[in-house]
Amino acid sequence: MKTVHKPAVSRARNLAIGVLVALPVVGIGTSLQASVERNAYEAVSPTIEQARANILISRQLQFTHFRDQAIDDALAEEVFNDYLDYLDGQRVYLTQEDIKSFQPLKSQMAAALRTGQLQPGFQIYNRVQTRIIERMDYALGLLERGVDRFNFETDDEILLDRSEADWEPDQAALDRLWNKRIRNAVLGQRLNGSTDEEIVEVLTRRYESQRKRISQMRSEDAFQAYMNAFTGTWDPHTNYFSPRNSENFNINMSLSLEGIGAVLQSDNEYTKVVRLVPGGPAARQGQLGPADRIVSVKQDDEEQPTNVIGWRLDEVVDLIRGPRGSTVTLEVIPANASDETVTRTIAIKRDEVKLEEQSAKSEVIELDRGGETYRIGVIDIPTFYADFQAMQQGDPNYKSTTRDVRKLLEKLKDENNVDGLVVDLRNNGGGALHEANDLVGLFIDQGPTVQIRSADNQVQVLSDQDPSVAWDGPMVVLVNRMSASASEIFAGAIQDYGRGLVVGSQTFGKGTVQAVRSLNHGQLKITQSKFYRVSGGSTQHRGVIPDIEIPSRIDTTRIGEDALERALPWDQIESVPHARYFDFSSMIDELRDRHADRFDDSPEFSLLQKEIDFLAEQRETTMVSLNEDERRSYQEQLESRQLAIANARRELKGDEPFEDFKAMEEHQEQQAAAAPGDEDELDFIVREGGHIMADMLELDRRMATILPAGTVTAKAE
Repeated sequence: MKTVHKPAVSRARNLAIGVLVALPVVGIGTSLQASVERNAYEAVSPTIEQARANILISRQLQFTHFRDQAIDDALAEEVFNDYLDYLDGQRVYLTQEDIKSFQPLKSQMAAALRTGQLQPGFQIYNRVQTRIIERMDYALGLLERGVDRFNFETDDEILLDRSEADWEPDQAALDRLWNKRIRNAVLGQRLNGSTDEEIVEVLTRRYESQRKRISQMRSEDAFQAYMNAFTGTWDPHTNYFSPRNSENFNINMSLSLEGIGAVLQSDNEYTKVVRLVPGGPAARQGQLGPADRIVSVKQDDEEQPTNVIGWRLDEVVDLIRGPRGSTVTLEVIPANASDETVTRTIAIKRDEVKLEEQSAKSEVIELDRGGETYRIGVIDIPTFYADFQAMQQGDPNYKSTTRDVRKLLEKLKDENNVDGLVVDLRNNGGGALHEANDLVGLFIDQGPTVQIRSADNQVQVLSDQDPSVAWDGPMVVLVNRMSASASEIFAGAIQDYGRGLVVGSQTFGKGTVQAVRSLNHGQLKITQSKFYRVSGGSTQHRGVIPDIEIPSRIDTTRIGEDALERALPWDQIESVPHARYFDFSSMIDELRDRHADRFDDSPEFSLLQKEIDFLAEQRETTMVSLNEDERRSYQEQLESRQLAIANARRELKGDEPFEDFKAMEEHQEQQAAAAPGDEDELDFIVREGGHIMADMLELDRRMATILPAGTVTAKAE
């Protein structure tokens, strides 16, 4: 092995160590030139430990990953393209000339990845960093000359998403593109009320920070970026963690026991919010959301925020974490922003994620229908949890999802005499697998709950062995796009058993299982297995399709397994024998018709649909004008529509309308700490789940107590 990788590493060291890249910048002032000299980029080179880790990663991927594929030229081309997408996803730093010069490196990549020769990846990385510095210097030069020199009366436009655009042919073309980018940034801040002096200060600080960050890049940054482009060609959940990130692996799983309670990931130059941890500070505060991108982070004692564009994930997390009770302020680009110049500031008080905040909760809603009152029990389950520490200590009263839900069911039956049950799994991202298995057991006699297939086609079946049933009445399970993993296992089992109806929108589709393996240098998280329903269909990629669909604001083109590159596909295996408690086929069309009639007459749903349509229109916008008058008119139209929707919703609640858009924003900020997101606004969906329950009872009174109809072998979906 030594003869394979040692010479390659030596050559890389000789080529790269000690090379300082200080690029001349034409037409900039003395202060900027001094900054350029201070922040020269030192090219990075691979280490022997990294080369060994590369070889281990290659072997693990080829022989133990669920997806069977070889490291050949076709895969190397995918790695090459993914690597460039990671380093320059918006195609604003590299040119066609650069891409052409990389072709010899691409042709070497397959053999290099198999044998730990890392110089192709490092040479590309170093070139990109120098190009980023060139762009930062160009942007700073424009700002130093003054933004009053920009012309905002032209018919120029700028493409918002350049991920599919052609590379610019040369540096001159990039200059023209960046002139537009700076004008767009200036115009966006002008429309937000900033003066030109404030704009120059903010943007200068942003680009200087990004430039300084590039000058501090290390060998580990290049290696982790290159290896993740490599591992990502197997599936998006297979990742390499550097030793630094391995120490903080929990931040990738739940970031938050000392922070804000948000799962983050790198998204090109940005750090993106994947989901919020139920019960965490960010979820309670209510303004941060999935797919928001973080621009800057500010501490309590700081006057100015720290720009984090281009920072490593672990470094951003370090800034967000802090003493309990302190406040961190994030500047983010909202997921529904019309372009990257639109940001909002969110202040979040750091705290622990309290187990009681994640606990299942219940309530009873009453529905008056034609002179008859239905009492519906609602159980909200934010996550599948278990107090493992208390469990290991032998505490007989340790908390878990299944234990808490059993108690809530007993209370609903004994004290409230409910007619039906709604289980709310919206925004539940999963959790402990055994809790999903046990929770299904509360609603069936006994039987299989989920199948797990490994890479060698061995299938393990998890089952409920307890014949007792905590609730044998009719039930509805509410889901949405953020319902994932364990939530999908539960909802899929309820659907397969005919135990209840699933209502809402298509779930996330996370149906894979990962294991973390130690390497000589860092760790590899690798996909080894897939989940399958008892009916045989996988939850992977497709998720759970509701029996009755309710549209959602969530952008399914950006959030969900089927929105991820190279996600493992849906497939199916043999079903396992399981009971079928009720056949809904005779009533499902009538249930859907009744639901549609109610929503046609529902002002709440009408508003939700208007908002969904509005967000969809925004997402379809590909270009924005750089003409100040046209842009101002466009922004005023957007704000007017948002204000109209908000005031219509306030009218339904009997509240006074907002006078203007600013008043609406101020109110939302004031209410954020007290109102956890959209729960109150979307309460009508819970009530609709109750109405569907009442429809079920009216159409077939036998559902008041569902008894097993016998054992069947259900067909896979």
